[in-house]
Amino acid sequence: MTILTGDTHGDFSRIMDFCEIYETSLNDVMVILGDAGINYYLDERDVQLKEELSCLSITLFCVHGNHEERPENISGYQERRWHGGIVYYEPDYPNLLFARDGEIYDLNGKRVLAIGGAYSIDRDYRIANGQPWFESEQPGERTKQRVEERLDKANWTVDCVFSHTVPLGYMPRHTFLPNVDQSGVDWSTERWLERIEKKLNYERWYAGHFHVTEWRGRLCILFEDYEELL
Repeated sequence: MTILTGDTHGDFSRIMDFCEIYETSLNDVMVILGDAGINYYLDERDVQLKEELSCLSITLFCVHGNHEERPENISGYQERRWHGGIVYYEPDYPNLLFARDGEIYDLNGKRVLAIGGAYSIDRDYRIANGQPWFESEQPGERTKQRVEERLDKANWTVDCVFSHTVPLGYMPRHTFLPNVDQSGVDWSTERWLERIEKKLNYERWYAGHFHVTEWRGRLCILFEDYEELL
């Protein structure tokens, strides 16, 4: 089975419980829709987490979020083909896979497009307090070009999209923090996703990022709940 869920931010206790309850195997895939938090500290703390996760009887497939570094920027990550697309992985942790933006994967007979990244509203706080922040959090122009070129080849048709944030018109504004000045938030990724969404032929779109679970038309935002890809 292929299961989708939202941000974990380095805390996989509920995923561990899920694996125990459902007696999963490495043939089962858990999709983390960004902010898995596996590549957050870039030190021994990440290594310890990876060691723990490598013992799980499930394959984790992680979309890029805004609270983690991109695997392609980290020494030791390699590329390989998985379900028809390129993923990043480390040989010591073969069940921990990271999506490459713009790749289309074949999961459960569905053609799935991965598009990660988002802006961090807590960027200034993290920088001021010496916490990790990653300049690569949002997709750059080369990444956007790669995504659109891949969609051109696919005739702008897929079954599903896995992203971290959502197209601008789908944002759950009721979740916005009242103490955050929204005028200073960079919504460029959401605007770009909106242009893609309006042109794309698709069945379902899944995202995380907003720490809420709700359906908005064909788009499902997930946090600590689960959806099975059918």
